[in-house]
Amino acid sequence: MAIAHRSVGNGPHTVFCLHGWFGSADGWGSFPDYLDGEKFTYVFTDNRGYGARKDEKGEYTLDEVADDVLALADELGAETFSLIGHSMGGAEVLRVLAKAPERVRKLVAITPVGAQPTPFDEAGHGLFFGAAENRENRYGIIDFTTGNRLTPTWVNSVVDWSLEHSDKDAFHGALEAWANADFIDEVAGQQTPILVIPGEHDPALGEATCRQTWEPHFPNVTIEVMPNAGHYPMFETPVALATSVERFLA
Repeated sequence: MAIAHRSVGNGPHTVFCLHGWFGSADGWGSFPDYLDGEKFTYVFTDNRGYGARKDEKGEYTLDEVADDVLALADELGAETFSLIGHSMGGAEVLRVLAKAPERVRKLVAITPVGAQPTPFDEAGHGLFFGAAENRENRYGIIDFTTGNRLTPTWVNSVVDWSLEHSDKDAFHGALEAWANADFIDEVAGQQTPILVIPGEHDPALGEATCRQTWEPHFPNVTIEVMPNAGHYPMFETPVALATSVERFLA
């Protein structure tokens, strides 16, 4: 029986989509509505403890996520594939690349963390590491990373989605995994084509940060800033995001 997932399209090019810390396989906004299902098969996955796998316990490590993706690829008969990772999914798709570089065609990282530890100051550490238990922390993170510019109605909807679609232990474990990612030596120099999409209004993982964490390590990386978006372009600018992603994948 295949690992629970959501598929969009039935095209010959398989693309695995790995959600962010506050997301799930069904938590990509309207982005999936604008994808080309004739050219691509998009497979939206859930980490253990998230979405359709909320009751599935795990170690909540990057290796576990990568191994699950590779197992699902085998079950679906996808010998080669591309990867899209949002936010913490950036570290996760790089972990897949580290384990099976010969299988990865292209890689898209949306407002991503990378393969190095994420530095926090004292206030930031308290904000993020208190988010598993504190709804206000979750709200503050989403509001901050989208530039404190979006309606509270939307911010609350993302908070509510994360509370409903993730287990607290998995949510905290995922933070430990992406915040402490430290395997750049395993992927640096890979020739895989990579598109990194920071949001114009993301103060945490914007263009400057992405240029520091991705550009020096990957010879075939392109950085394309998404205008009018913060950390969640799948909600903020879904048509533009789909256009950029598929232009690159094609």
